[in-house]
Amino acid sequence: MSAPDVTALLAELERSHPDLAEEARTAVEWLTGGEPLETVTQLDVCEFLWYTLPLKVAPPNAGTMKGSGDMERLARSLGRLLQLGGMDRYAAMCVSPTTLQILRTYAREGEDAGTTAYQQALEATGVLPPDVPELQWSMIMGPEELGAHIACSAALELAIVAGESVDRTALTRRWLTEPRADLGGDSWLNRVHGERLNRWVLGRGPARRELAQPFEVRLHAPVAPQPLPALHRLLSVAASGETLPLRLAPSPAAARLRDLAERELGAIRRDGAKLTITDYGLRLLKSKSAMWSAVTRLLLARGEHEFEVSAREAALMLLADGTLMSPAKLRERVAEVVGGEGWHPATSLEDVTGPVTDLVAQLTALGLAFSDELAVRMDRPGQLAALAALRAHALRPRKYVSSA
Repeated sequence: MSAPDVTALLAELERSHPDLAEEARTAVEWLTGGEPLETVTQLDVCEFLWYTLPLKVAPPNAGTMKGSGDMERLARSLGRLLQLGGMDRYAAMCVSPTTLQILRTYAREGEDAGTTAYQQALEATGVLPPDVPELQWSMIMGPEELGAHIACSAALELAIVAGESVDRTALTRRWLTEPRADLGGDSWLNRVHGERLNRWVLGRGPARRELAQPFEVRLHAPVAPQPLPALHRLLSVAASGETLPLRLAPSPAAARLRDLAERELGAIRRDGAKLTITDYGLRLLKSKSAMWSAVTRLLLARGEHEFEVSAREAALMLLADGTLMSPAKLRERVAEVVGGEGWHPATSLEDVTGPVTDLVAQLTALGLAFSDELAVRMDRPGQLAALAALRAHALRPRKYVSSA
């Protein structure tokens, strides 16, 4: 069966329902973006009807039903066109109670209520690919991620239409990770990771890009979890219910490790000299990979401002090869790198001192680096921790930044 031709369908609609033809033309142009009609998926139709139509094509008039009526007419016209093209399932969506309710919610209650109704209805369809352990979807997708998202959604739709019992997470993981002939043997996950790494390398400022460039290839493969003996011993003591020795004051590194485990990881609680492990701490103690993931993500999770994360990120890149640097030189190089990223006001040594000093203290407490007043250097586990932290940060999903 040949694919429906939009021009021919519009001509037929003009003859049979001339009152609907112009609205149908407008709607289908927005829906397809000029692509063939056979490429349209259920996700495309849902997003058009429940988001694009009310917010971009025919915004409702606040407090009146006129906007709702205009939107419903456009949806009905599109449905008639899709029906003529033999796309009955999509046509039915155009006049479904769900669509009418969402459009009227936009008109009566405004954009926030309408988008909430849209998101709830979209999730209920089952064709929205969920986040999986290998990938959290971005709010702002690049071309590769958008292609992966569309492909996964289409696979979910086909499974549902076929009447299969669908495990959305398992199907999405399989669709993302399996090599695909249409991608030349590559996987969608590999494509998305490559796109995110490239975006991360091309961050703000030439000095930062030059420093990050060698990491684009190095960060492509996952970093194998490494043991963290210092943290493991501390959690083991907490799990045993032993009392900490109080005869001598703890070293700065030991005190910092306890603070990290308690306040930053939430793995232990202290009651005077006694340590108690939390449920989360027990999970970390039982799993080397969970402990490794929690700690390496923590290295770039501190700070109330993105500037602090950028300073810590630059420091990790500078130390990731085991280079021996003085603390003063490390701060100077971080200031040079971050200073070219366009932060305002201009970056100074004083601005980066806090985040860099705290990072070095973290690494030292975890046994991932040696540091004193004269030198800082990461050992091999520390270098791998730096790569794991940078990789997790580079592959994070892009999200909208709130102005609040």
